[in-house]
Amino acid sequence: MKKWLAVALLVGVGVAGLLVNPAAQVKQGGPINGADTAWMLTATALVLLMTPGLSFFYGGMVRLKNVVSTLLQSFIAMAVISLLWVVVAFSLSFGDSFHGLIGDPRTFFMFSGVGGETHPDLAPTIPLLLFALFQLKFAIITPALITGAFAERVRFKAYVLFMVLFTLVIYAPLAHWTWHPEGFLRKWGVLDFAGGTVVHMSAGFAALAGALVLGRRTVHRENATHTPANIPFVMLGTGMLWFGWFGFNAGSALSASSLAALAFATTNTASAAAMLGWMAFDWLRGRKPSAMGACIGAVVGLVAVTPAAGFITVGQSILVGLVASFVSNAAAHFKSRTAIDDTLDVFPCHGLGGVVGMVLTGVLAKDVGLLHGETRTFLMHMLALGLVSVFSFVGSYLLYKLVDRIVPLRVTAAQEEEGLDLSQHGETVGEVPVAPAPVAPPAVAAASTATPDAAPPGTSVPLPA
Repeated sequence: MKKWLAVALLVGVGVAGLLVNPAAQVKQGGPINGADTAWMLTATALVLLMTPGLSFFYGGMVRLKNVVSTLLQSFIAMAVISLLWVVVAFSLSFGDSFHGLIGDPRTFFMFSGVGGETHPDLAPTIPLLLFALFQLKFAIITPALITGAFAERVRFKAYVLFMVLFTLVIYAPLAHWTWHPEGFLRKWGVLDFAGGTVVHMSAGFAALAGALVLGRRTVHRENATHTPANIPFVMLGTGMLWFGWFGFNAGSALSASSLAALAFATTNTASAAAMLGWMAFDWLRGRKPSAMGACIGAVVGLVAVTPAAGFITVGQSILVGLVASFVSNAAAHFKSRTAIDDTLDVFPCHGLGGVVGMVLTGVLAKDVGLLHGETRTFLMHMLALGLVSVFSFVGSYLLYKLVDRIVPLRVTAAQEEEGLDLSQHGETVGEVPVAPAPVAPPAVAAASTATPDAAPPGTSVPLPA
């Protein structure tokens, strides 16, 4: 019955797309800038590349029997969120504001009114359709980030349902608060250039809630060794993330401009500093410099510089990367001594990385930061930090509980032992183990080899009575 309901819902979405007529856009901006449009098309594609990059980054870290499921948890977000965004999520995020809290779902329902014209508030020099697609890629990767916290034990159907609810209930309001011109956090003066609050803090605190609700894996309770399946996958994913992040941050300038160039430079520099900082921190603790550590450090730097990318200098981005790498490394080390099973350290890296970036943005932001003698921006950032943290954690915790009442969140112990690749998807990175073929009795074996040339290959040899 549930399968038919899902199919009916999907068909209903398709029918709705045929029935809804494109409405005339209420607001129209000036002429389209060709250079801005070309850059934003490129940036949008770069941000989409980050989600497959994340799948390899996470997929290489889990055990071999969970690689396919971990990869798919990122890939499926590209399909689910793309449709959800067109239907209503974009309108909730950027539609006409309701007291700065949420967008009117009717404004851009089924992308009605989202066309090739500019928009004076959202997309002044590029088509509004392009702006909507650029923002879609942010919405796609956010729930995918969360999956690292409950990797190796989540039921696929439950994850898909949670992803839909999270996007509608957590992500869309945060995007509206922070990026819509009428959003109340934006009116407070909170700065989030490319998603440190909207993407990384929300994902990090949702990940922490997920780890608590789903509980510990069996291997975690037994303190067994967790051997990553494929370190080269992690390195490949890191490279794809680093490359795509230039669209994530520099694209958030929404123009081919000096601001985009600044964000490009601070992004690269912070990531480089964080990679070296993470490895240095490991070395000071007596550990060998590892490829895994280098990759995690690079991503932490990218996370931390995201809210600040267009508001700080290139030199300051080094400080952002170093501070974030030390904080996240120490938090990951501390977490390993607790009973919290955040499988791939999503909260220490993305949650706290976003927190560090948000705090340092309030301190360093050009002209309005604490370093420049302004206290309001910093105080508003601290207030927003507490509000976003509580909203993301508590809201996600309740959503997990709701989903668990509809579809059990966690796989059974037997399915966890078998691995999610086979238990959830019937696939594996290697051959499915099968029982060994029975060995023929000696007499039969001797008879079958007595006349090797009696029959051509592929034909059977009659056995003696």
